[in-house]
Amino acid sequence: MTSVDLVDVRNYTSVHFAPPPGLTVLLGDNAQGKSNLLEAIAMLATGKSFRTAHEGEIIRDGCAQATITGDAHVLAGDVRLSCVIARGSRGVRKAYAVNGEPVRYTAFLGRARVVTFTPADLALVAGAPALRRAALNAALAQESPRYYALLVEYGRILAQKNALLRGLVEGDDALLDTYDERLVELGTPLIFERARYVNALAEIVVHVSKRWIDARAAQAPVTIHYRPSLLVSEGAPFEVIAQTFRETLRARRASERARGQSLVGPHRDDLVFRLAGHELGAYGSQGEQRTAVLALKVAEYTVMRERAREAPLLVLDDVLSELDAQRQTAFLTNIGTVEQAFITSAADLPRAPVAAAYRVAGATVTRLQ
Repeated sequence: MTSVDLVDVRNYTSVHFAPPPGLTVLLGDNAQGKSNLLEAIAMLATGKSFRTAHEGEIIRDGCAQATITGDAHVLAGDVRLSCVIARGSRGVRKAYAVNGEPVRYTAFLGRARVVTFTPADLALVAGAPALRRAALNAALAQESPRYYALLVEYGRILAQKNALLRGLVEGDDALLDTYDERLVELGTPLIFERARYVNALAEIVVHVSKRWIDARAAQAPVTIHYRPSLLVSEGAPFEVIAQTFRETLRARRASERARGQSLVGPHRDDLVFRLAGHELGAYGSQGEQRTAVLALKVAEYTVMRERAREAPLLVLDDVLSELDAQRQTAFLTNIGTVEQAFITSAADLPRAPVAAAYRVAGATVTRLQ
């Protein structure tokens, strides 16, 4: 990202930010605007906030809209991206533009790519499965607009089926058959792509965590495993997943009617973290869980870079405060060679090669070096 402009975003009235390649550090006390700036940078890649689902909060108090604009140099060439969040009679809406031309969200997504980390991501290991599914979906949607379109349509059909199962709409087994077949058509590629993606992540997570795990605590590396709601073997072919999905839906029909909800499909899948054969979500220490999440983020960055053939942005909000000195050094050593990364810190500069440092105070951004 070569430049970012914010107008009426959070506590910013107006700011122009032109970060260089390499590692940029934003220093300052809490509630000064560091995280707000990173949130805006990430939104130019994903079109969504990594901090809130209520994006009206992004609009500065007393204003009608917030505007985020950025210039990026990507493989396809220079691109200007814009996201406007506006309040209106129908609630909060967003509008996107690429090189000044309005586009739909699916045409905006993936023009630039980003990997983010916030302290909330530490809940990925021990939190609800929905958090881990969301993380997989966010990464794969940036990689493939088709994946995002399948995910949206799957959710729409799933909602219709659940309404039928709960008796909110009239229907019979023939309609359920229609919904189930459509869920197989949409859900099978989601499961297949998730499995391939996790398999690519897994090797890197093992390699990275071997260097980070405290040898006194465990000799084994962190491993990750995709756990679909279907009983299919790892690396199962597309056709096998589809047939198993279809048969499982048929076998669970009575249970789904009794529960009033769909019990089979990618909306029930999970990602499992293990260390020395034990699931980290249940048995891991906080330090081990942090290591697992950071290793996952390094793997996500690496896979996204390899598949897209260009480096994504790396946005790390308040990551250092969650790590001891040993893990800080190990983590920063690993990200030191990335094309462009952003870190916030309330303390001093980290011990790593820094391309630029800025002081953020009262929504004013001042370059220090």
